[in-house]
Amino acid sequence: MTDSLRPILAILVSAVAIPAILSLKGRPNVREGVTLFVAFAKFGIIASMVPGVLSGTEYEFAIGQFATGIELAFSVDPLGLLFGLLASLLWIVTSFYSIGYMRGLNEHAQTRYFASFAASLASAIGVAFASNLLTLFVCYELLTVSTYPLVTHDETDEARAAGRKYLAYTFGGGVAVLGGTVLVFVLAGTTAFTPGGLEGLATADPTLARAAFALLAAGFGVKAALMPMHSWLPDAMVAPTPVSGLLHAVAVVKSGVFGIARVVLDVYGTGTMEQLGVGLPLAAIAAFTLLTASIIALRQDNLKRRLAYSTISQLSYIVLGLGLLHGQALTGGLLHIPAHAFMKLTLFFCAGAIHVETHTDDISDMAGIGKRMPLTMAAFAVAAAGMAGIPLVAGFVSKWYLVIGALSLDGGLVFAAALLVSGVLNIAYFWPIVYQAYFESPESHDEKPLIGGPLGGRDEVRADGGEDHESGAADGHSDEGDVPDPQHVDHLGKHHEEHEHHGGPPAGGWDDRGWRGGESTWFMLGPILTAATLSLLLGTVPHTAIFLQIVDTIVENLPGVVV
Repeated sequence: MTDSLRPILAILVSAVAIPAILSLKGRPNVREGVTLFVAFAKFGIIASMVPGVLSGTEYEFAIGQFATGIELAFSVDPLGLLFGLLASLLWIVTSFYSIGYMRGLNEHAQTRYFASFAASLASAIGVAFASNLLTLFVCYELLTVSTYPLVTHDETDEARAAGRKYLAYTFGGGVAVLGGTVLVFVLAGTTAFTPGGLEGLATADPTLARAAFALLAAGFGVKAALMPMHSWLPDAMVAPTPVSGLLHAVAVVKSGVFGIARVVLDVYGTGTMEQLGVGLPLAAIAAFTLLTASIIALRQDNLKRRLAYSTISQLSYIVLGLGLLHGQALTGGLLHIPAHAFMKLTLFFCAGAIHVETHTDDISDMAGIGKRMPLTMAAFAVAAAGMAGIPLVAGFVSKWYLVIGALSLDGGLVFAAALLVSGVLNIAYFWPIVYQAYFESPESHDEKPLIGGPLGGRDEVRADGGEDHESGAADGHSDEGDVPDPQHVDHLGKHHEEHEHHGGPPAGGWDDRGWRGGESTWFMLGPILTAATLSLLLGTVPHTAIFLQIVDTIVENLPGVVV
């Protein structure tokens, strides 16, 4: 253990930027410059700790006693580094994308948006580097508070309803986490993270130990979107697309699976988990979730809602790997944290670019759109292939470890089968999007019976703050309910005088923009192609991409785990 300022600096660098961003409301170029500078600084601080952590050094910064026998402290170990490095890296990518997206739609409240993003990343890094359960709980709750303004950014009735639901679910999960933390402290006398688990839990009353685990798993499972605690996530798609990327790929849902990973690996440990028999139920819930969410995704016509249910499914791959308690399954589950992040961020970025450039949100309106947005849809195809586990993309490597780990266990065949069936379902709900984009035209395309008719999701809350077209109710409005400000552009292009076309191909069909980037601004195309490239790098040279090295270090340091 090495005392160092770097853990706390990694958290504070974005926290202290918040007032600076707020003070630059009238100077957007400088405001965005501060955002990018802070994002690079945060990543640099965290990246500087990679060599030390891989060689066995653990960086710690203690602020002081937080509660009786518990310090408010932050430390950087391999598991925390995995989440922290990922979040800080993708904040850079998302910051560039946010500039193109928010300016492309001439969005309102952009200063609040960038300030909330900085607060969210400060909280996320606090979650990553927390050295005990109580510190993790505090940062976990701060993450909920800081992301709420992002979920409700549109200030519509739909956005506010989604925000209230988000708070109800996540604060409810926080209460469960706090209850589990208190019970762990009573049973073990500490809440400090210890590789292999706390000794006191191994000898504690089994019923109480299981109860504490159930509270912690359920509490973190809310943000991990385990069924039946998942429904806040699709509704949160009313947020701007970069926020959806934050929710689904970087910070919020990953904080949930990260919390479960901490509980499994550093609070209970695989040995105590087996002794208590709680690993199998966790794996069973994950298997149910990944299959059910994939089936529901088939029914969604709105692209962001389909991606939302895909996220629910993919997060459960991570939880399944943790629940199986086998070395290779653990490797696959942990590696799927960055793999899913790169692929899902690519997919959401593509959905956002399509929306900004064409105001199209429904899959049924996207036939032939590959002509209009060839690079965007090519990146979408790469990420979609990875989500289905196709070789050479990140998702294949993590799912390979998961399947091999499942087959190495007695009774693991059912979990391996669930993983393979889910891969087939991924192809079923992603391939029609790619196929119709490149190989069909607006004048000649089928209805895709898997998503056609009343099962298409058109009656659901619209993604990106949209509305029911038949209602005629405008969703962009001022706080007083007056006529919408013409500068307030909602996410379907309403009240934007420059655009008379709102969704689907314009009269005469999609125009051909070619493959040289004419389809969108490079503030958006650059991050899309960067995220897609990261997916390919992790799929082709996983050890060189550093994340598999970190995961191997985590698993190798676990006592009693067969690698």
